[in-house]
Amino acid sequence: MKRFYLAALFVTSGFSFSSLQAQQGNSHSADIKSYDATTENKSGNHLYLDVHHIGPGKITLDDVAGAHAKDLAVEGKFGVKFIKYWVDTLSGTVYCLASAKDSASLVKTHAAAHGLLPEHVYKVSPGQEAAMRGGKNLYLDVHELGAGNVKAADVAEAHKKDLAVEGKYGVNLINYWVNEKEGVIMCLAEAPNADALISTHKEAHGLLPKYVTEVKQGQ
Repeated sequence: MKRFYLAALFVTSGFSFSSLQAQQGNSHSADIKSYDATTENKSGNHLYLDVHHIGPGKITLDDVAGAHAKDLAVEGKFGVKFIKYWVDTLSGTVYCLASAKDSASLVKTHAAAHGLLPEHVYKVSPGQEAAMRGGKNLYLDVHELGAGNVKAADVAEAHKKDLAVEGKYGVNLINYWVNEKEGVIMCLAEAPNADALISTHKEAHGLLPKYVTEVKQGQ
């Protein structure tokens, strides 16, 4: 598995999520599922993506599956529901998607289960999920645009542009998650290689990720 690092083309593309927002006003796309308006109102929970940096060569898929089983065994005690996780074994990084009342509950679950705590916990809004097709590599790309530079509605519009050109590069964008507070976006996609995913973003809107990493999914 490989990790590809890029510099975001804010100046050269003449395009940013902030400028996109100004062009489009305050309209919200139907492509964004309102987690606050649906799931959160029913359960009191929020959606989180946490990131564990264990270190290169320090984890295997079986290791993470075992730790995840321990999370599932205690999640109910803290009102947490783990949904999916992704593993980059080369860099030793694990990404966990979960529903929880707050970030502290999620951290407490990991602490009680196995003691492996995340370095980052992002409260996120999700996009509209597409079905996995299989047969290609799975990638997570991470955009770090800075606090105050990202709105979920703008990301939804950028995602529409991705969907319009993804077929040209053999890419299947499965979902994305937005943290407005810190300006972080994570995209999950199937692709023949990382370059195909990068080319999709470049042609669609010019906003390139900080890095792209190949992952395996578990749940």
